[in-house]
Amino acid sequence: VGVRLVPALTEERSWDVLRQLRICWPSGSGGSSLTDAVSALKAALGRCPCAAACEQGPGTAEGAIFKVHLKSFVEQQGLVGYDPNLDLLLVTEGTLWSLAELQEAVLQCPVTPSCALLQAKGQSSCCSIIHVVNCEEEFQQQQLDVLWRILDPGAHTALQKHLVCGPVKVTNPSSPIGADQYFQLRKRQMYEASVIKYGELAQDEAWTEVIDTLTVAAIRFEMLSTAHRSQITLDLENNSISTKGTKSGAFVMYNCARLATLFDTFQRAVERGTYPPLPPVSELNFSCLREEGEWLLLFNYLLPFPEVLQQAAQLPPPSTGIRITASTETVCKFLIQLSMDFSSYYNRVHVLGEPFPHLFEQMFARLQLLGAVRDVFHSALATLHLPPLSQI
Repeated sequence: VGVRLVPALTEERSWDVLRQLRICWPSGSGGSSLTDAVSALKAALGRCPCAAACEQGPGTAEGAIFKVHLKSFVEQQGLVGYDPNLDLLLVTEGTLWSLAELQEAVLQCPVTPSCALLQAKGQSSCCSIIHVVNCEEEFQQQQLDVLWRILDPGAHTALQKHLVCGPVKVTNPSSPIGADQYFQLRKRQMYEASVIKYGELAQDEAWTEVIDTLTVAAIRFEMLSTAHRSQITLDLENNSISTKGTKSGAFVMYNCARLATLFDTFQRAVERGTYPPLPPVSELNFSCLREEGEWLLLFNYLLPFPEVLQQAAQLPPPSTGIRITASTETVCKFLIQLSMDFSSYYNRVHVLGEPFPHLFEQMFARLQLLGAVRDVFHSALATLHLPPLSQI
């Protein structure tokens, strides 16, 4: 979601929206450390053979302090995938501040044991840097990338990649809408849709948390269900947000909550002595699963899930250029389809039956199957940084 919102947020200075969307977006802390970093970058530019100080005069671009020959550096280094129009960059104070913030964000990356091992072998950083940028600013971000390579050779710049996203359009906007207004609109619509489904909601902390989570899920699915390179068209009308619409993030969260409720109900029945505890997998008889929907869940979702994750998250090798693809739409579509098929099965089959011993065998097999389905829900939602809801 940050892919789509950050360019607009930068202008509005409304980083609070990222917090509400539970997005951890790297940023510099500011203060004296950044001031020192900018001074160090200026000194590095003064020593750089690719750079020359700008002579202030009528023909000098406003604010330019250095001019850097990017094209010659790209050709010398044999870098591929960059815009062929990269040539002379006029560096301003703002450019250096952006670069200093990037450097500080990299320094904030946690050092894992594998990173420590690489650093011990002489590699100064194992941090992968992904420039998330909209298509209109791709050229400027490539300029920053190359400038960083020039000023910080071999440190944090070898693993830079670019993820470029298409524009976001709004159908029939009555007036321009910013990211904060968009979030508040979706939150209000989610509340109204929840009132229609569940009745008047208590204004307590539990319901506030549920509405917030459903809103975040709706926005993430609304944006991430489309390939990031493509344009997104947002419909801001009330009917575009629904707790029942089978294409929405709220629908996915609802079905995840149904599973949580099912297992909570079973556990409470076990504690009352109504059912015996769920036996180990080795003692279950899965041949009693004869419903078509049960095997559909197994073959269409449980077994292919690792491959779905691999397709969604696998980054190309470094030799393929600077652009990468993050197939978030694969995970979103998988979760939506899983929710539809699980919902169909759950509406048709009574999982927790009467407490008769001759019915336990099938009930336990179904619970084990649905426990695996629940795990897939949780894992897939985690890739989108969404917490599963325990109840709605």
